[in-house]
Amino acid sequence: MYKSLSFAFMPCKTILQPRASIKTQDNENVTSYRTKVARNPTMERLQYNYLFPEISAREAQHVKKYPNAKVISLGIGDTTEPLPDVVALSMANYAHGLATPTGYRGYGAEQGSKELRKAIAETFYKDMGIQDTEVFVSDGAQCDISRLQLLFGSNMSIAVQDPIFPAYIDSSVIIGQTGDVETESGRYQNIEYMKCGPQNSFFPDLSKTARTDIIFFCSPNNPTGHAASWEQLEQVVRFAQENGSIIVYDSAYAVYITDGSPRSIYEIPGAKKVAIEVSSFSKIAGFTGVRLGWTVVPKELMYSNGFPVINDFNRIVCTCFNGASRIAQAGGLASLSKEGFKAVISLVDYYKENAEILLETFKSLGLRAYGGVNAPYLWVHFPGSNSWDVFNEILEKTHIITVPGSGFGPAGKEFIRVTAFGHRENILQASDRLTSLLK
Repeated sequence: MYKSLSFAFMPCKTILQPRASIKTQDNENVTSYRTKVARNPTMERLQYNYLFPEISAREAQHVKKYPNAKVISLGIGDTTEPLPDVVALSMANYAHGLATPTGYRGYGAEQGSKELRKAIAETFYKDMGIQDTEVFVSDGAQCDISRLQLLFGSNMSIAVQDPIFPAYIDSSVIIGQTGDVETESGRYQNIEYMKCGPQNSFFPDLSKTARTDIIFFCSPNNPTGHAASWEQLEQVVRFAQENGSIIVYDSAYAVYITDGSPRSIYEIPGAKKVAIEVSSFSKIAGFTGVRLGWTVVPKELMYSNGFPVINDFNRIVCTCFNGASRIAQAGGLASLSKEGFKAVISLVDYYKENAEILLETFKSLGLRAYGGVNAPYLWVHFPGSNSWDVFNEILEKTHIITVPGSGFGPAGKEFIRVTAFGHRENILQASDRLTSLLK
């Protein structure tokens, strides 16, 4: 059984400061002059720093405190293994071609190259009726989430899984869809939080969920690693149909699914009439630094007045975006070739093996760890504990970075998220350190 941790650290709320109280850089050089421009009130509603830069800041502080320590990051979900040669060479060759009169290209289509859009449709949506013209190539799923928020506007009501990737909530606050945060619960007003935990198999009770305009749903879920089953996704689609809602479905980790669960919302009959799907090359092909993703908006998806949603999204893209990098798109196209896809899936398998090692480690310590099978994340339960305290204790005593579960919503208070992205030797060493601390 794991040891009882002391948690002799400063409480979370005294470490994380509201944005309004954060000092500017080079504060000593700031004069008393102020413009007459008022601060956007929605920015003042944001509770804390965005989660992952906060984690990075704490890692930097720890390295400064222990300069000789080998810090292992199991925190921010950043891929670590080199790109396959076929993918890297395709980008290098394209970049080199830009230095030639015949190879130079300027602006591309805002929606992405025809070749890549077709390859995405054929690779991920075969036999689902998705056309290449319904695929919009972008610089990543997180950017597309904000573009979708701009599309929907401030008057929309939203529902989110709890816990969930924080970009959904923060972007909703910024666009003006929410009220103030409730101090005691940590929840924002005007957001429907769909609690997803071990007690309900990480799937919300939709019979107790209020109707909203937009439903953000991520499967496999970040951070819990749960992949929704056929029956569960059928419930979500039916719920959206009955309520006239639009689902924003995040499938960024779909290639990690191993148990036969759906990899796309469009595998569910009727989903094209109620769902938008957002996805990414980041965790498929290791493009976290290259930046490439896509969004699917079916032509069948209509507003209440019968106007196609795809037309407005196309206008948003053309207004706010000049298209993904041609070099990145060349890499994306190579990763979907026969040779390239085989190579990137081998990287996915490598991270899956890392997840198995970590999952076995936590289980051997008597801890309940969820996920790690259909996703590169483990959701580890520390009953009765505060996740930021667990984060601090593990960092201080093992030099391992994790992510506190409360950063993903109130339901994550007693959990930490651990990523399987890492070099194998670091994963094995982290397992040894965690065993020494928690056994």
